[in-house]
Amino acid sequence: MSRQGFVWCLFWTMVAARPVPAQNTPSLDSANTVAGTPDGAAVYSLRISTGDLLNVNVFDTPELSGKLRVDDKGNVTLPLGDVVCVTGMTAEEAGRAIELHFRSKDILKDPHVSVTILEYATQGVTVLGEVKNPGVYPLLGARRLLDLLSAAGGVTSTAGRTVTITHRTDSEHPVIVKVDSKSNSTAAFNVDVRPGDTIMVSHAGIIYVVGDVGKPGGFLLENSDQLTVLQAVALAQGINRTAALDNSKLIRKTGAERQELPVPLKKILSNKAPDQMLADGDILFVPSSAAKGALRDMESIFPSVAGAAIFRVP
Repeated sequence: MSRQGFVWCLFWTMVAARPVPAQNTPSLDSANTVAGTPDGAAVYSLRISTGDLLNVNVFDTPELSGKLRVDDKGNVTLPLGDVVCVTGMTAEEAGRAIELHFRSKDILKDPHVSVTILEYATQGVTVLGEVKNPGVYPLLGARRLLDLLSAAGGVTSTAGRTVTITHRTDSEHPVIVKVDSKSNSTAAFNVDVRPGDTIMVSHAGIIYVVGDVGKPGGFLLENSDQLTVLQAVALAQGINRTAALDNSKLIRKTGAERQELPVPLKKILSNKAPDQMLADGDILFVPSSAAKGALRDMESIFPSVAGAAIFRVP
């Protein structure tokens, strides 16, 4: 863009952004709170950017109206061939800029222009982590955290209680949202989301206890990074009488491989051996004494893990 073009673009942006005294429109600036929004939370306006598709409607003048694409310089080319810079503006500000252009060029004496943003090319929000459909989702209008998580198909069964929102304009100060799974309230999700944000849903560590136990399943580690063998057994509602304690095994993933480690569960329960720490992804397998061999039961571990219910640790 030439120096003259840049100056004109800056001029139109400043003029269009001037407040109009006759109107009583609440500000949508990112630093202000909009009356009427839930809990008084700030709503961040969506700004026009390169590649966006605009619908420009000039009242009672259809020959000057149409769908216009913002070019790589931030301009739209009007039907008469005139160029107006609209990048960085809201739709309302862009409408005022086009009105001012018509008046300054004596094209229309009293124009009334409305601008609608039909497509956003760069205003998406990235949703990652423990969601069912991670990806980039368009942000059309003011949206809250719950809206974006719903658009991503909701969270997975292994989602943690922490959601981090990183703003593109302020990546050094992410917003961390703590979600209480015991509450039925959605107040924690009542957080505004800005264009270009990245939402990361944390992963809750999970430990599986399968085999001859009272309540086999996976147990989420939300408040701590580790559990002990005794704690895991307690969460699984104890060992059944038919369990073969001496043949218990711990399956742990190390890199791309899995290790089978013996667990002296009988000695741990009788306080004759130290309790062992379990880590995220560990599988504690307690075979049944009715089985012909522990190795034969091991063949059914992974299918049972895949179909195991997931429980949140109280």
